[in-house]
Amino acid sequence: MDGFSSAVWSKQSVIGTILESLWIHSGDGKLVKARSQASPSGCFLGRIVSVRMVRPSSHLWIFPSGLTRLEISQGVMRRHALLLAPFFFYMRILMHRIVSLPSWNRWFCFMKKATMVCAGIVFAGLFGFSTSVVNAGEPKSLFNGKDFDGWHGRPTVDPRKWESTPEADKAKWNKEIADHWRVDNGEIVNDGQGAYLSTNADFGDFDLMLDYRIVKDCDSGIYLRGIPQIWDPDAENNRKNGNEKGSGGLWNNPAGWAGKDPLVRADNPVGQWNTMKMRLVGERCWVWLNDKPVVVNARLHDYFAPGQPLIQRGPIQLQTHGAEIRFKNVKLQEFSAEEANEILRKAEDEELSKSSKKFDVLFNGKDLAGWQGAVGNYTVTEGAVQCLQGKGGVLYSEKSYGDFVFRVDFQLPPAGNNGLAIRYPSAEELEQLPKDQRHGDAAYVGMTELQVLDDAHPNYKSIDARQAHASAYGMVAAKRGYLRPTGQWNHQVVTVNGSKIQVELNGTKILDADLATVNEYMANTPHPGKDRASGHIGFAGHSDPVKFRNIEILPSAN
Repeated sequence: MDGFSSAVWSKQSVIGTILESLWIHSGDGKLVKARSQASPSGCFLGRIVSVRMVRPSSHLWIFPSGLTRLEISQGVMRRHALLLAPFFFYMRILMHRIVSLPSWNRWFCFMKKATMVCAGIVFAGLFGFSTSVVNAGEPKSLFNGKDFDGWHGRPTVDPRKWESTPEADKAKWNKEIADHWRVDNGEIVNDGQGAYLSTNADFGDFDLMLDYRIVKDCDSGIYLRGIPQIWDPDAENNRKNGNEKGSGGLWNNPAGWAGKDPLVRADNPVGQWNTMKMRLVGERCWVWLNDKPVVVNARLHDYFAPGQPLIQRGPIQLQTHGAEIRFKNVKLQEFSAEEANEILRKAEDEELSKSSKKFDVLFNGKDLAGWQGAVGNYTVTEGAVQCLQGKGGVLYSEKSYGDFVFRVDFQLPPAGNNGLAIRYPSAEELEQLPKDQRHGDAAYVGMTELQVLDDAHPNYKSIDARQAHASAYGMVAAKRGYLRPTGQWNHQVVTVNGSKIQVELNGTKILDADLATVNEYMANTPHPGKDRASGHIGFAGHSDPVKFRNIEILPSAN
């Protein structure tokens, strides 16, 4: 987005709504429209996640360069709607006159910005708007350049068990930080011994950037709930471990896993500074060393719980092994839900592009064309399919599929309940089933219903594990704890291949099941449809206003 000179908002009705469209004036006479994100609290977060060209609008809010985030209380907006109506009417007329000028030169851009900034100040002062303007998405420094405020000592300890670690052990490791770590001219220096320097804070999805410099025979690493290894590629004592392949690999990944070895050797000579960038979204990891990708979209193995999904959050740790290492410019940028989802979608598309494949769009964002079944019980709102409150039934695709990859973003309200109908039968097929199976319940007449459920809500504290989110309902339980908070958008990818189903939620694999092997069912109720080889994809509503968008499928025939 470099070079854009001003940020502009527009909405079909500004008063009484969350502002959802971000406009950018590029400085060359064009306008682009960017999708924005809304916070769970109902505040607008004007973070740019995608852009497309549109025609200029005559009703625009223009803000000065560099302001990429503004939060306004929706409740305040509604309370002052009537009072603000004359203000908005005046500003619309004023902006229409400005936009109607023959050119978008810098002078008029400046005048527009100045006008709106002044108006915004008066606007906020008169009506008590609670606003917070920040530069969203900028990395924050984890190291202040002076001391280790915000850090502590910790060796290789499962983050899940840190809270129960004896205080005497914690004190011992903190003393090791004092003994073996120091700050020298704004650089973090370790002598090769002691506990690892660890952040007090835990982090989820993020980019971590830092510079490091090693000496001969150094062996060190960065813990991101795992270890991208840093070492001396020329050290003879590490030949058996493959150090000649270079730094940045996910050292604790099992043999044969992607990412264990770096794609290229990108290390600078010993004694020179290296720059490393690490990205973690769910359990998917990327590493760049000196601007070269050395790990691309590889799953990061959970060293502390082999075979389990990667822990959701954990500290950053700077490891030390036997020789001096220096770090500087240690910065971290956490991703919002929207940013993380966009990163995952982009990575999926890039992977498919290698084989000239792409997803088919199932939902046009405007209406339910291409869908059948309980059409009257669903609506389209703000570019998403939504089950109507108090309604339900199965809304399913017109086309039928065998093996496929299905991806979707969904948003749960508190206690929200819906489901993904997998290989669901057509109306004609339902009529041919035995009478006791014509009820149309996707969990039983289809291959399965993958739960879409706010399973952390108190309403569901006593459910069977096979009823949790992404579980093959009543048959196989998914791993819990990987949903985003209600109100945020989740990104989910479902892969169906024969009798096998995998579900990846927000970048983490939480279900890997073969339904052909299932012979025990919840409540001892069989699932006669589980062996279906084809059928429709759909949504199984259960009376709650769950939303779905970015609905796409990749049939195996592609």
